[in-house]
Amino acid sequence: MAFEPINPPQFPTPIAPYSAGAKAGNTVYVSGVLALGEGGAVLHVGDAAAQTRHVLEVIKTTLEAAGATMADVAMNHIFLKDLADYAAFNQVYAEYFPGAKPARYCIKCELVKPDCLVEIASVAHIG
Repeated sequence: MAFEPINPPQFPTPIAPYSAGAKAGNTVYVSGVLALGEGGAVLHVGDAAAQTRHVLEVIKTTLEAAGATMADVAMNHIFLKDLADYAAFNQVYAEYFPGAKPARYCIKCELVKPDCLVEIASVAHIG
């Protein structure tokens, strides 16, 4: 099945060769999102909650560009640099998923830039 690349025009140029998202049928795949600005500058250095909020806003914008919403998210892949940020992450995350919660997993790992604390990739199904 062919897919449609999703690249909202307000986003900065990606730091690698990828699309912000891809829509295949009724499924939207959102690439791993970091708190990055123009030129790959890390935003909200040292603030996991602010990075989480930025990441989720980017995911929300990508989904909307594909005709989906946060309520359509069925799976989140979560990567944290430090599990000490888990509580701050979850507090912000719960704001974006107030009702039924998507499936998810969370791992601790190094991220593509040393000052990045949070990365999330999402899969949504438009019902």
